[in-house]
Amino acid sequence: MTQPRKGARRSYGVKAAPYGFLLPAAVLFALFFALPIGYAVWLSVHKTQIKGNGLGKGAKSEVWAGLENYASALTDSEFLASALRVLGYGAIVVPVMLGLALFFALLLDSERVRGRSFARLAIFLPYAVPGVIAAVLWGFLYLPDVSPLHHLLEKAGLPQPDLMDGGPLYLAMSNIAVWGGTGFNMIVIYTSLRSLPAEVFEAAKLDGCSELQIALRIKIPMVAPSLVLTFFFSIIATLQVFNEPTTLRPLTNGIPSTWSPLMKVFNDAFTGGNIYAASATAVVLALATFVLSFALLRISNRRTTQGASR
Repeated sequence: MTQPRKGARRSYGVKAAPYGFLLPAAVLFALFFALPIGYAVWLSVHKTQIKGNGLGKGAKSEVWAGLENYASALTDSEFLASALRVLGYGAIVVPVMLGLALFFALLLDSERVRGRSFARLAIFLPYAVPGVIAAVLWGFLYLPDVSPLHHLLEKAGLPQPDLMDGGPLYLAMSNIAVWGGTGFNMIVIYTSLRSLPAEVFEAAKLDGCSELQIALRIKIPMVAPSLVLTFFFSIIATLQVFNEPTTLRPLTNGIPSTWSPLMKVFNDAFTGGNIYAASATAVVLALATFVLSFALLRISNRRTTQGASR
């Protein structure tokens, strides 16, 4: 028998090495991401059916439901109301959070600012606080009976708004998201600013541009990809809001158990006991997130292409 050449065996080992390194990640992806998604889709097209046995009792069995659960999810008034609430919540959170992130990034990138390291850490630190802890912290500050802010307002003779009821509740939860997410988005934009070539800014200064003109006409257009990226992250995080309203719910009567779509999914699955309807709602929410992200990405790419062609 002819023995394989050593060079061929070594070449095969080198080519197979990347697949060996990718195997653990692929297995984890399949077990903890792809498999749960597939199981959720499978549950969403099934339902339980009770069959009588003639003795007044019935046995539950799992049967094919087709698109029945999806039709129920899309016509569910609670789900539609939760989606509208999240849209209103996102209309406050996304522009305010990204506006502050861009402002802080431009401010830290300025040559006149001192203490950049401390400022970056101070702005980014709230992002390191878990969402549940942040909600508990701000909930303590919102409650009139225990909040030191309400006590100070009372001593000063100023009005004490109840942020845990009615319309101000949106501002209360939006404040938690803005406080926690501004630092992360600021770091992304600031990193992009620091990678820009210094020669561009030096040429602009020689032409007589001020710091404000450089920021508005050079820096912001050049970091547009980072702005688009942070915008996508913020949209996805907004559609998946769950920690803040769930944590604040025991502190107020203004947050129903289905305030957000994810809360609706959780309520249907673990309180209502209908895992099949909850799976269909989760799939609808995932598809809506994908379609919205894909559409916004296509629009941003089209505008970038048109701007480059000009």
